[in-house]
Amino acid sequence: MPELILAVDQGTTGTTCVVVEADGTVRGRGYREHPQHFPAPGLVEHDPEAIWRTVLAATSAALAAAGATPRDLAGIGITNQRETVVCWDATTGRAVGPTIVWQDRRTAERCAELRDAGHAPRVREITGLPIDPYFSGTKVEWLLRNDDGVRALATAGTLRIGTIDSWLVHRMSGGAAHVTDASNAARTLLYDIHAGTWSDELCSLFGVDPAWLPTVVASSGEVARADPDSFSGISAPVCGIAGDQQAALFGQACVTPGLAKATYGTGAFVLVNSGDAAPVSEQLLSTVGWRIGATDTYALEGSVFTAGASVQWLRDEMQFIPTSPDVEALARSVPDSGGVVLVPAFAGMGAPCWDAEARGALLGMTRGTSRAHVARATLEAVAFRVKQVIVAMADEGADVTELRVDGGMAANDLLMQLQADVLGVPVVRPANVETTSLGAAYLAALGAGLYDSVEQIAGAWRAERTFEPDAGADWEHAFGRFEAATAAVRQFARDTTRYGAVAPTGEPDSTSRL
Repeated sequence: MPELILAVDQGTTGTTCVVVEADGTVRGRGYREHPQHFPAPGLVEHDPEAIWRTVLAATSAALAAAGATPRDLAGIGITNQRETVVCWDATTGRAVGPTIVWQDRRTAERCAELRDAGHAPRVREITGLPIDPYFSGTKVEWLLRNDDGVRALATAGTLRIGTIDSWLVHRMSGGAAHVTDASNAARTLLYDIHAGTWSDELCSLFGVDPAWLPTVVASSGEVARADPDSFSGISAPVCGIAGDQQAALFGQACVTPGLAKATYGTGAFVLVNSGDAAPVSEQLLSTVGWRIGATDTYALEGSVFTAGASVQWLRDEMQFIPTSPDVEALARSVPDSGGVVLVPAFAGMGAPCWDAEARGALLGMTRGTSRAHVARATLEAVAFRVKQVIVAMADEGADVTELRVDGGMAANDLLMQLQADVLGVPVVRPANVETTSLGAAYLAALGAGLYDSVEQIAGAWRAERTFEPDAGADWEHAFGRFEAATAAVRQFARDTTRYGAVAPTGEPDSTSRL
């Protein structure tokens, strides 16, 4: 019997595919980037056909690296960038309209209108989410109002709307399936996380016909089958789906209430397992972690929009470093940031501030400020933003006593030690830092019958290194300065709105190149 899992991790900048053994051992890996499109400042779009091409190419590369064939696959797991919206024609299968990425801020004004109209408390009550451009609901509404092709399909009754997981299953199945799992549905502003169904009330608010939306399915268990003519000769079942951060929580074996993880990618995302009851929060997100069988496991989440993207800014726009990993050596060349504070609000601020208008700033510079000081301030900023989220979690009654970490920036030892020192709790890096892919693989392996229980999966998790906090380090003053800088940036955004923003030049700004 086949015992390998293909895990497809479709991310913001590219697609990673891994062929995984049931115990989590990676046999082969493939990766392909896809282009980013920035039609105007604050607007971020993807080409779904280009994304599908990266899935095909990365899958072929992973199978080749593993020395495996499609017949060796027992199942397929999918994890994906969340909140990004794709529309397509059910008749032709072709995508229509722009694919609006989670980072896109075009609906900020509309979100403000909805909040001013008093909808925010009810939306949060139903969805666990604030009204923010980050989520899918206002993106869908914008497409229905502004794209002729999307409106034409809606009128014809052939419009299909989904997040990236839905698009991939649609293509993998040769158009036979239109599904999403509960963890992805919970990020749309259209889903009732308590009832476990699309909300007619919110669909009406955003002008969405529920018939256009995918069927919500469990995160583990067969939900579709790949069509070999459509997907690289593969006919295995799709039996695991989860949004990227929920998949990472599962891949980090945070399967019991109170366990927490932070993923450092383009942004930084902190989740803590909240068990079988949806947490109530005004600062953070209440979301579905995963659904297994008929049971939902919930999570409390804090989203930091800019983490690795700030290092990319140092590399690409500032040209301080040739590659992103070089930031560690540059930051280590000075003992501290020299009083420099970076507020990495390049795409607004997520939790716990939820300020779509805030923009990044460097404060505290002197004539002696160097590239190294800015590099160190950048790493400190990521650690401070994560601390802001952890503090908010404590305010909501979720005390984090250990933080499991993953993502590209988790390989940065300096950042991980800074994070431990700033938080005052151990930071644990697993043996396999690709926990997003691993979570999708584990969900699929469970769905394919290769595991008997979630507890059996948790037993396979292994730590690689624990960063203990420096008992002699005092970060309260530095964190207080960062909090003051955050407040100043938010006030500046309000003043800019009041007195008028600088006219755009017509070129994409650095925010839009995240």
